[in-house]
Parts: sequence; structure tokens; C-alpha cells
Amino acid sequence: MNKQCKLSSLTVAICLTVCVLLRLGLPGACFAQRDEYRIGATDVLSVKVYAGGEQQIDMELTVSVQGTISVPMVGQVMALDRTVPQLEESIRIPLEKDYFVDPQVHIVITEYHSIHYYISGAVKNPGSYESTSRLSLMELIAKAGGALPERGNVAYLLRSAATEVEANTDMNTLVKAKDPEKIDLRRLLDQGDLNNDVILEAGDVVYIPFQKSLSLASSKIYVDGQVASPGVYDYQPGLTALNACVMAGGFGKFAAPDKAAIIRVENGEQRVIKINLVAVRKGKIIDPELEPGDRIHVPETWF
Repeated sequence: MNKQCKLSSLTVAICLTVCVLLRLGLPGACFAQRDEYRIGATDVLSVKVYAGGEQQIDMELTVSVQGTISVPMVGQVMALDRTVPQLEESIRIPLEKDYFVDPQVHIVITEYHSIHYYISGAVKNPGSYESTSRLSLMELIAKAGGALPERGNVAYLLRSAATEVEANTDMNTLVKAKDPEKIDLRRLLDQGDLNNDVILEAGDVVYIPFQKSLSLASSKIYVDGQVASPGVYDYQPGLTALNACVMAGGFGKFAAPDKAAIIRVENGEQRVIKINLVAVRKGKIIDPELEPGDRIHVPETWF
């Protein structure tokens, strides 16, 4: 872990590049393409059909703007918004009915032209990006010229929100209205931890706020009561209640950490979560992760 922290920015960048290249070759990517991705207009498909021990069809087909492909012996087949297995079955059924015994249909998407992403905020070139293959978050940031030094440490991933962005919906409004996935950019970009990289879907929107634009509620946590240094601290994904108290200098002489509480605002209402930090410290219960805007209160002992 110490060695990781000492890596230079250049070394981290090299490690990231190598890891991405390795990951792109993993079999899991093929399964994701087949089972999750839905075919779009102008995508290019490689279609192969085997029957009777021989290859019967081998051709590349481009999905029309109407969403169809023309398959020999089958005719027009709707491909739009179908997964690869669904389209294979749509071709196999008529071939088996009229032409072959137990035909095997294999389809591979060779070019993606319906994948659009949008990235906004603290990157060099924010905007809409088209890709011929599915990108990871890190790859999209690279396409946008990289993150700016004044970026915050959290990226918001809003699934299938590109249409709303193109309609000029305010990004902060979208973040509040949806339930975005939060990615720790400190781990991803600064430490090269690819566990924080995610594969994007067509229509995804990534928003990286500038550090100065982050409100206290979305970038800070509060520690008050019987701690050495009560105050406001930077929120970090993965930060726990006990660790936050350690950041605040530890418990005061008259603290009652077994009666601590996390005060959280959800949907405009205050929620109090009681937590025994003595039991946490002894490993008897799990140390809960905090959310941006949480306040931790450590009361004074009654004795």
C-alpha cells in the first residue's frame, strides 16, 4: 500500500493504460456485449450461420436507420433495441423452420455507431462523444482531454440521461432528481485503482463537479460534540463514522462514544442513526459508511 502511494503520476498513468488494455481483453466483456448491449441503428454486425457441419452464411451487415438487417433466406429482421442473443434467436427460428436442421447463428458487433456519451464539468473538453465500442469511465475522461486540476474528488454517473442533457436540463437538477452512482476519482485517477472504473452504457452522462462548486452538503461531513477538533471535514467515499472521529482528533475526555449518532437528512427529513463507536472500535459491529452532508454527534458522558 505504501508503494502505491509513492507512485509518480506518470507511473500511475502507465499502470492505468496497461490495466485497461488487459481488461478489454477479458471474456467478461464479450458476455456484457451479448447479454446487455442493445443494438442500435448503423451498428455493424458480423453474422455467421453454421448448419450440417458447414458454414452457410458469413457476412457483415449494417443496421439500417429503420433498425433492420437483411439476412439471406430470412429477409428483413428487426435488430433495433435487441441484444445479440435475441437477434440470433430471431434469425435461427425461421432458418430452422424452412431450411436447416439445428442451425447455429453467431453474431458479433464489430462496430458500434449508436453509442453516445456525455461528460460535463471539470474536464478539458466537455460535451457529447460517439464511440464505436463501449468505454469505461476512465476512457471517456481521456477522450474529453482529461480531468482538470481543480476537479472535485467525486464523479456522478447518471444512467441513460443523455437525452435530458441534450434538452438542456441543468446538470445539478439532474443530479438531485436522479440517484446517480458516485465514483471516487481520488482512487481512480490519483491512485490508479481500477476497481473504481466502470463500464459505461449508451446514453450515460458523467458529471465531474469543480471542487469550488461543490456545496457543503455534497462534499463535506460534520463532526461535533466531545471530539478534540469538532468542525467540517472533506467527505471521501468510503469514509466511516469512526474514521471521521479520528480525523477530528479522537474522543474528548468526557465523551460517550457508545452513545454517538449520525444525523442524516433524507428527502428533506432528519434521520438519527444511533451508533455505538465503542463496539465498533472493538470490532463487535460494523463501522457504518457516511454519506455527504452527514453529521456525527458524540455526546458528553452522563457520569
